Amino acid sequence: MNSKLAGFIILVTVAFVFGAGCLDNDAQTTASAIPVTATWIEPQVIDNTVTIPVQTIDENINTHFKVTTTAGEIAVMTYMLGDDIIVRSNVCPPCGSIGFSLDRDILVCYACRTTFDAETGQGIQGACVDYPKESIPYTVSDGNVVMEMDDIVIAHTNTVQRG
Repeated sequence: MNSKLAGFIILVTVAFVFGAGCLDNDAQTTASAIPVTATWIEPQVIDNTVTIPVQTIDENINTHFKVTTTAGEIAVMTYMLGDDIIVRSNVCPPCGSIGFSLDRDILVCYACRTTFDAETGQGIQGACVDYPKESIPYTVSDGNVVMEMDDIVIAHTNTVQRG
């Protein structure tokens, strides 16, 4: 029995070594980083304008933050999708979750595991697919993502309505 166990361990080790050798260094880094959980960040809020550094999004890949609005506290997600920055409402209304991991081009709800297309925000599979994640318009100025509080409220309102 010990020889069978030793043989199995050798087989697994050899398979791991040869399998790891098939990946280049970038592929190993990418494979270990998927999915990317969201990092909480603090935006700068001045009057009706919300600003976050592009560098913060670029370094973390997937971020989220909260702002206090006339409609109450609202969560927002910002993430990198390829070379693009995406900004969306960050709520899954039926399950009450705030937060999504980014699994390549798929958003995955932390609570219910419903999946959404990261590019469009549309539901793919799961209990909450009828609540697409509305995008928030923004501009990039002086190395910052700049959005208006009113646009955040509109996106949140549209996301919490079944649609």
